[in-house]
Amino acid sequence: MKPAIVVTGAASGLGRELARVAAREGSVMVLLDQSRQALDDFATELAASGAETHALCIDLAERDAGQRIEDALSERGVYCDVLVNSAGFGIFGAAAETDREEQLRLLDVTMRALTDLTLRMVPGMISRRRGGVLNVGSITGYMPGPNMAAYHASKAYVNSFSAGLAAELAGTGVTVTCLSPGIIRTAFFERSPISQTRLYKVMPHENAPRIAQRGWRAFRAGKSRLIPGLTNRVIVSGSTLLPQAVIVRLMSVLQQLR
Repeated sequence: MKPAIVVTGAASGLGRELARVAAREGSVMVLLDQSRQALDDFATELAASGAETHALCIDLAERDAGQRIEDALSERGVYCDVLVNSAGFGIFGAAAETDREEQLRLLDVTMRALTDLTLRMVPGMISRRRGGVLNVGSITGYMPGPNMAAYHASKAYVNSFSAGLAAELAGTGVTVTCLSPGIIRTAFFERSPISQTRLYKVMPHENAPRIAQRGWRAFRAGKSRLIPGLTNRVIVSGSTLLPQAVIVRLMSVLQQLR
C-alpha cells in the first residue's frame, strides 16, 4: 500500500490549486469531485506532469460516499496519508425562501462528509504517527451571514472542528490545519449572486494559486490555522471584539444585492 494525498473538490477552484501544489511533492494523488469531465481533464493534466493520479467521480452528499471512497483507495493499493477537505458550495438568499433540500445538501458536503472522511482517515494516521488533514474553512465562519446563513454556519463548524481536533492530536505526529481565506477569484464566487453584493465589491479578491501555496506551506509547517491576508485577519479580529448584533447588522447591509 502506498501513501496518497486525497483531495475533495479537486476539479475546480481552491481544491484544484491545492492539488496542483501537493502533486509537486511527487506523492500519489487521489482526486475526488462530482464533475466528471472537469475531474478527468485535471487528472490527465496531473498525470502528464508525472504524478501518479487516481480520479474518483463521487457526490459527497450521498450517505455512502465515505465507504465508497475507502473501498476505492483499497482497490487502488493506496492509503490516505494526507486528506484535503476542500469540497463545498454556497447558496445565496434568505434561508426561509431558499430551497430546503439544497441547503441540507450544502451541510452534508461541507460538514457531514468532511467529518466522516476525517474520522475515517485519522485513526490510520495516528497508528502510523504521520500524516494530516487540511480543511478549507473561511473567514465567513467567524460571523453570522444573513442571506448565506447555512454557508456561514457550516464554515463556523469547519473552523471549530479543525481547532478542536488539532488540539486532540497534538503530539501524535498527525497535524490538522484550517485554511480560512476570504474572497478568492474562482468560479465559486464569480458564478454566485454574491458577486453582485456590496461585500464582493469592497472586499479584496485573492489569487487562488497563491492562497493554495500559502495554505500548503502552513499545513506542512504544522500550523493549526491560517487566515491569509491582513484585511481578512483584521475582519476576523473585529468580529470577535464587536457585539454580534453589530456584526449582523453590518453583514445584512453588505450581503444585499447591489
